[in-house]
Amino acid sequence: MSVVESEEEEIGMFSSRMDNIEQSGIRKIFGMADEKSIHLGIGEPDFNPPPHIAVALKEAVDAGYNKYSPVLGLPELREALVGRMRRFKKDVTVDNIMVTMGASSGLALSSMAFYEPGDEILLPDPGFVFYKPHSILYKAKPICYALRHEHNYIPQVDEINELVTKNTKAIITNSPSNPCGSTFPKDVVRGIIEIAQDNNMVVISDEVYDEIIYEGEHHSFLGDYENVVHLNSFSKTFAMTGWRIGYMVSSPDIIEHISRLQYYAIACPSTPLQRACLAGLQGPKDFIADMVSHFKHRRDVIVDRLNAIDGFSCLKPTGAFYVFPSYDFKIDDTDLTMHILKAGVVSTYGSAFGDRGKGHIRFSYANSVENIEKGMDIVRDAVSELERN
Repeated sequence: MSVVESEEEEIGMFSSRMDNIEQSGIRKIFGMADEKSIHLGIGEPDFNPPPHIAVALKEAVDAGYNKYSPVLGLPELREALVGRMRRFKKDVTVDNIMVTMGASSGLALSSMAFYEPGDEILLPDPGFVFYKPHSILYKAKPICYALRHEHNYIPQVDEINELVTKNTKAIITNSPSNPCGSTFPKDVVRGIIEIAQDNNMVVISDEVYDEIIYEGEHHSFLGDYENVVHLNSFSKTFAMTGWRIGYMVSSPDIIEHISRLQYYAIACPSTPLQRACLAGLQGPKDFIADMVSHFKHRRDVIVDRLNAIDGFSCLKPTGAFYVFPSYDFKIDDTDLTMHILKAGVVSTYGSAFGDRGKGHIRFSYANSVENIEKGMDIVRDAVSELERN
């Protein structure tokens, strides 16, 4: 073995930052499913984008909108987003907005921009599968705050306050919640903002389901506090998850800082896709209301069906398109998910979303009522043979 080969073996090929990063539980189970399975696992609308948006994409390509866009995104799309975001923050301007490659890209860039070794990052548990790995990737320490069944999966402000130390850099919030489907009341949003202000923390607020609300209204973290990074996406609103277009709203200083990272990460978001999203913002909005109406009906069906199965206890979500029932079978949540998968239904084990997800399982109801009914029949029969606590 040469000296060079010996040194390469000693140093290792891959960065150590990946040492504790595992494949997402959502994707693990999704990859095991066969084509006959009923998919109640992955979180994406089963609708297609509205026709006028699809037409706008084709027209953009045909018209030659195929070159690089500005790093911050097309000015006309950012201007249209100003109109959308002023319902939450009345003084928003284009300087507050950057278009991203989906909200996922915005999450990653925010982590890169703010997290340093030794920083503590408050994040929800159960919570979306990106939050904790992003903390670990940038050598920060994830500190979990609880979303509990007995509190309707709404965080308790006093508990969050007790977790804050001199090392707390940021808090991640997600309302409506994935995986819980809970929406945060106005007083909870205000309470978290006050904690952030008192401790000079950054609030990274994932609000991609803000249009999918069944009762009440959406309360955004965007408002008077300048150190809020609002992350959003066209993926859920216009049923275009594969298009990977989202946006970030924050103070001009934060946007300028993160835009430099965006350039070196992706150069710029897709130009023709931005033109199509602009058509979505400027066109009719009845598609959204119709989609949410379908989701609400499906929610009611799956909640009733789950609560009729001995062993499950399912709260009725107020947003997004997930249910997160607890269960009392004598089986680990990963094994329960595999048991149900073998029977023919794809779901996601609760611990994929954090330690407090143990004893839960997530179902997405972004599927037809017919398939939800069939899926619940299969689940009912599959768990009937399981021993109860």
